[in-house]
Amino acid sequence: MQYQFQAWNMHIPGKYRDLVFGIGAEEMGHVEMLAVMIAQLLEKSPLGITEDAVQSDPTVAAVIGGTDVQQGIVAGAGARPVDSMGNPWMGSFITSSGNLLADFQANANAEMQGRLQVARLYHMTDDHGVRDLLAFLLVRDTMHQNQWLAAAAELQAEGVEELPVPSNFPIEKEDRDVSYRYINFSDGAAAAEGSWASGPTPDGKGEFSYVAEPQSGVPMPPPTHADARFYGTTEIPNTVEKIAGRAQDAMNMEWLLSAVGHRLGSSMRRISAQARSPSSASASGVPPRRMTAPPPAGHSEGRTSR
Repeated sequence: MQYQFQAWNMHIPGKYRDLVFGIGAEEMGHVEMLAVMIAQLLEKSPLGITEDAVQSDPTVAAVIGGTDVQQGIVAGAGARPVDSMGNPWMGSFITSSGNLLADFQANANAEMQGRLQVARLYHMTDDHGVRDLLAFLLVRDTMHQNQWLAAAAELQAEGVEELPVPSNFPIEKEDRDVSYRYINFSDGAAAAEGSWASGPTPDGKGEFSYVAEPQSGVPMPPPTHADARFYGTTEIPNTVEKIAGRAQDAMNMEWLLSAVGHRLGSSMRRISAQARSPSSASASGVPPRRMTAPPPAGHSEGRTSR
């Protein structure tokens, strides 16, 4: 489906569109081959099994016998559009960006992952027929890996696309100071030995440099204050949030709580900081703010007011 959507959405006619349509059609044929193979393998699969140990539970018997229960219950001994864990196929895996260099690289990766998994499957069966089919799929994945990589290289050689993707984004809008800087976030130093840490870059537009450890970052920004009607927990008193939320509803003032929240949040943080370090306030000549109400008139200083 990835190849089909790429072809349907392609903005350029000619050989690249034909290539994507062609491989996409072949891959649909591969799905058909696999579905027929699964149906053939399930053709004589029993609903039960004669072993005494599992005969009392047909579901367990089917699983032990190598049958996906849903292939029997839902598909009537046939293939289903699911992965090996029974999860339905979803469109979320499809990459169809409209940028051919990005898509062809994604396609090459998909073929690599597919060939890797088929190679593992090959060693999980001793059925000659299944192995014959997997051997065919392996060799076609070999071809498709090379096709996508060749197409990506040809796009660049013809100047249709180039690295970095997207190549037509104005490069002066980037922060060019760090475009090719390898910043080592590991506790090891071996990565400095790689070609990605020094020498010319693959896009031909710069030279790699290596920084042994990241520089100190910027201070952590203050916490955000979402709309009170999301009911998140903040340092703002609940009563204030309730009042602000009601005011927003009554006056349709969506900005109100955000403004109130930021102001109150700043004030609460300042008061909290002063309470935690009274010495700093005294050193500045400003007495520390009291966090409790003063005792009522007539009470001694040593007694606590309620």
